[in-house]
Amino acid sequence: MTGSTFRLTNADIDALIHDEAYHVFPGTTVTVCCLTTKNGFSVIGESACLSLNNFDREIGQKIARENAREKLWALEGYAVKTIRNQQ
Repeated sequence: MTGSTFRLTNADIDALIHDEAYHVFPGTTVTVCCLTTKNGFSVIGESACLSLNNFDREIGQKIARENAREKLWALEGYAVKTIRNQQ
């Protein structure tokens, strides 16, 4: 969070992340990413593709992580707005 405008940056969101874990459900193309923040809160993102023949684990993990990270943007935006309204 920078300055008095409460602007969030990519660096702010990345700084929240403490750990990440991935799971691919056996026999499927479903990939789940769990991002754990430094305060212990976790968010998940998911991805899937149409066919096992087209499944690429790295692409699935990348998309699932992006989806989880987007959730952090929303949560952090809410938190910043709450703090700003209390001042």
